[in-house]
Amino acid sequence: MTLLRAADVSLSFGSRTLFERIEFVIEEGEHVGLVGVNGSGKSTLMKILAGQVKPDSGVLQIQRGARVTFLPQEPTFDEGATVKSELEVAQAPLRAALEEHARLSKELESSHDERALAQLSSLSEQIERHGGWDTGHEAKKLLDRLGVKDWERPISELSGGLRKRVAIARALLSRPDLLMLDEPTNHLDAETVAWLEDELDGFEGALLLVTHDRYFLDGLVERMVEVEPPGSANGGGLISYPGNYETYLEQKYASIEQATVAEHKREMWIAQEVAWLRRGPQARRTKSKARIERAHKLLAERGFQRPRVPQLQMATAPRLSQTVIEAKSVSQGFDGRMLFTGVNVIIQPGERVGIVGPNGAGKTTLLRTLLGELPPAKGSVVLGPRTKIAYFDQQRLTLDEEATVAENAWHDEWVQLGGQKVRLADYLEDLLFPVLMQRQKVKALSGGERNRLLLAKLFLEGANVLVLDEPTNDLDLVTLNVLERQLVQFSGAVLVVTHDRYFLDKVATSVLAVEGDGKVTRYEGNWSMYQRLRPPRPWMETANSRLEGKTAKPAAAPKPVSAPLTGPEPKKGGRLSYKDQRELDGMEAAIELAETKKAALEGKLADPAVFTRAGEVAALSSELEAVTRDVERLYARWQELQSLLG
Repeated sequence: MTLLRAADVSLSFGSRTLFERIEFVIEEGEHVGLVGVNGSGKSTLMKILAGQVKPDSGVLQIQRGARVTFLPQEPTFDEGATVKSELEVAQAPLRAALEEHARLSKELESSHDERALAQLSSLSEQIERHGGWDTGHEAKKLLDRLGVKDWERPISELSGGLRKRVAIARALLSRPDLLMLDEPTNHLDAETVAWLEDELDGFEGALLLVTHDRYFLDGLVERMVEVEPPGSANGGGLISYPGNYETYLEQKYASIEQATVAEHKREMWIAQEVAWLRRGPQARRTKSKARIERAHKLLAERGFQRPRVPQLQMATAPRLSQTVIEAKSVSQGFDGRMLFTGVNVIIQPGERVGIVGPNGAGKTTLLRTLLGELPPAKGSVVLGPRTKIAYFDQQRLTLDEEATVAENAWHDEWVQLGGQKVRLADYLEDLLFPVLMQRQKVKALSGGERNRLLLAKLFLEGANVLVLDEPTNDLDLVTLNVLERQLVQFSGAVLVVTHDRYFLDKVATSVLAVEGDGKVTRYEGNWSMYQRLRPPRPWMETANSRLEGKTAKPAAAPKPVSAPLTGPEPKKGGRLSYKDQRELDGMEAAIELAETKKAALEGKLADPAVFTRAGEVAALSSELEAVTRDVERLYARWQELQSLLG
C-alpha cells in the first residue's frame, strides 16, 4: 500500500529549476536509496517530502495517521535542550499515552466505568505500538550503544559527533512509519556505522536514505532512485532502479550501453540523410516528404550524452625518499589524559594508510602528531627530507568563505599539470565548476562542492604526501569513485582518516587502528582484512558479521606498531612440515603480488573511459573475480598455516 506520494512537483530557485513535474512514491515498509551528483537536489527533495519545503507546484499525499521522521545532515535542537529532554520529545505520543493510562487506572480504582475500561485497553495497545512501557531503559540502552553516556548533559556541550548520535537515537525512538535520513553516517566512526546499518536492517517502517556509504546502501535498500536535475545530459527527473546499490550500478551501466548504441544508430541515420539531402533538389524530388521531415527531425533532436564526471588531476610531485614519516615511541595526550602511548610507525612511498577508531579516541590527534603539527609528549617524529604534505582538513578551514571559487583554487590564471600549463578556468570546468560558478563566493557552495574545491586546491600543490581527514563527507558517489582511482594511482604516500568502509576497502594498503585504550595497532590490508584480523568485540559482532557474511573472528594476534609489518614469522621448531614451512615463507610475497594485481585491475575498472569498451570491461571483471578469489584463498591458507604453529 502506498505510504507517500508526490505528484507533479516543481521547484525553482531564481532562474534555476531544480525539479520539474517529478513523481515519487514510497510503499509501506519499502527501503529506498536516493542518489545523484552534488547539487542535484537530494536533500531538498527530502525536505519537500518531510513538509519542510513547499514546492512551487504539485501535490504531496501521505497515508492518514502515518508518522514521518526526517533527520537532516545537520540536526537542530531547542535551546537549553538536554539528552534526556530530546529523547523524551522523540517519545511524545508514547509519553502522552502513558500519562493518560496512569490517570485512567487511578480513576478505575474507585469506580467501574465500562467506557474507561475500553479506553484503557485502547491505550495499552497504543503503548505497545509505540514501543512498550519501559521507555527510559530502551533510550539509555540505545544511547549506550551509540557511545553517549551522560543522560542529563546539555546538547550545547556535545561535539558534532555526539549531537549526531543523539539525533539518531531520537529518530529511532520515534518509531515512525517513514524514516528519512540525510547522510546519517557523517561524524560517526566505522563501527557505529556498522551497528546503525544493523539496526536499520531490522527497521519495519519505510526508509528513505541519502548516503555516500556504499556498503550502507548495498545492505539496506531494495530500490535506488537517481535524481537528475532538468537540463542534465539525459533530460532530468527521477529514475527508479529495483534492487540495491550493486544492482543499480549494473542496470545503470546497461542503460548507458543501450543509449550509446542507440546514439550510434542515430548518428548513422543522420549521416545517410545528410548525404541524401546534399544530392540536390533533383534527387530529393523523387523521395517522399516523410523522409525529408524525418531528416530534419533527426538533425534537430538532442542526442544521448554520457553523464559528466569531475576530472581530478594532480600536479607533478617530487620523488620521495625511502622514509616518508618515522615515529619512534610517540605518546600524546592532553590535560593529564594519554590518548596513545609508545607508537612506532614508518610510512614509506606508495603506502596508503587508513586511520580508524572510535570517535574521541585520537585519530585526528595522531594524524597531526605524525605531520609534526603537534609536538609529541614523548618520543620523536621525523619527516623525510623530500616529504611535501598537502592536508585536507574535515572543517575545510583552508577555504576562504568570502573569496571566489577561482581565488581559493589557485593564485594564478595558469596551473601546471603533468608538465603542461593549463588555464585554471579549464581545470575548474573539468571539475564541474562552470565559469559562472568560478566567480561565486565559497560561502554560496554546498558541502559537497566545497569538498570538491578543496580537493582541487590540494591536488595543485604538487605534494607527494596526501593527508585526508574525512574526505568522503558530502561527496557524491561519482566524485568518490574518481577520488579513489586517483589515490590508487598516486605514486606518493597517503594517510586518510575516514569512517567509509567501502573507501578503505578500495584504497587502503594498511590500517592504523586507534583502539581508544592508549594502543595503536597496525594491520596489513584493507578494511575487510582488518575486520578479520582484529580481536572481536562482542557488542559489534552482529553488525560486523553482516559485512563479512559470517561472524568476524581474529585470524592471528595483531602486532603493536613498531615498523611496517613484514608478515608472519613462524616459530622455530613448529609443527609444520618442510613443504608447509617453505610455503609459509613465500606466502607474504604471493599475497603482495596478488593484492597488487587486484589493485591494478580495480584501478582500470574505476576509469570511466573503460566503459566505452564493453568487451574489455567483461574481460577485466572476469579477471578481477579470479584474482579476488586467489587473494582470499591465499589469506585462508596463510591463516591455516599460522594456526598449525599454535
